[in-house]
Amino acid sequence: MTSLPSILSGLDPTSDRAVFRQIADQLREAIDRGRFKEGEKLPSEAELVEHYGVSRMTVRNSFSILQGEGLVHAEHGKGVFVRPRPPVRRLASDRFARRHREQGKSAFIVEADAAGSHPKVDSLEVKEEKASQDISTRLGSARRVLARRRRYLLDGRPVEFATSYLPLDIARGTQIAEPNPGPGGIYARLEELGHQLDHFEEEIRARMPSPSEVKTLQLASGVPVIHLIRTAFDTTGRAVEVCDTVMAADAYVLSYQLPAT
Repeated sequence: MTSLPSILSGLDPTSDRAVFRQIADQLREAIDRGRFKEGEKLPSEAELVEHYGVSRMTVRNSFSILQGEGLVHAEHGKGVFVRPRPPVRRLASDRFARRHREQGKSAFIVEADAAGSHPKVDSLEVKEEKASQDISTRLGSARRVLARRRRYLLDGRPVEFATSYLPLDIARGTQIAEPNPGPGGIYARLEELGHQLDHFEEEIRARMPSPSEVKTLQLASGVPVIHLIRTAFDTTGRAVEVCDTVMAADAYVLSYQLPAT
């Protein structure tokens, strides 16, 4: 590691900003500038105590700020490390392209392949249930739906949890109701059933996770989630699926292409 004085400056005794926040500011800037790389261990508590002439508690408070921002994570007995940047670029303009379904690939597999990661689906549940008011409205007043719940992993790490809701008159008794819907996923099966997909509408917001979401996605402290609700429409204008997805925000970059006119 490069010597600390060449990476981190000293404290400003004239500043009204708390010392632990000044230290956090300097560490954050060093991370942003790439002086501490992804996965690299930050200077230890003892090294920072010596460099700044502060107490261990002050250094720990600085680390807590960075952990709360999702920039670093602590490994017991090893130290504090810079968190990796999002590994998956989610291309909204390409992920549902028909050519992928024709190749037998779901959108998640396409993204995993692009990231060079190994995809896996676990915690799969498929069942019929009463639609919530929101889902019913999005599906054109459907009262009961087929719900497909699954968790997605990349290289063994949980990155998103999604539930697809489909009208029963479409999905009941079809391969969509099976645990494995077959090559290309449920969108390929919908098109085989005569529901040619026309377009998708997505609503996206960022928020802090619920306790159950922290557990399901094994989120580090301070990491938010991306909550995305997507509705798929066929060429007749009918809503044929609503997908409610919660994603670990540190695992994805959402990429969009927008027309200029």
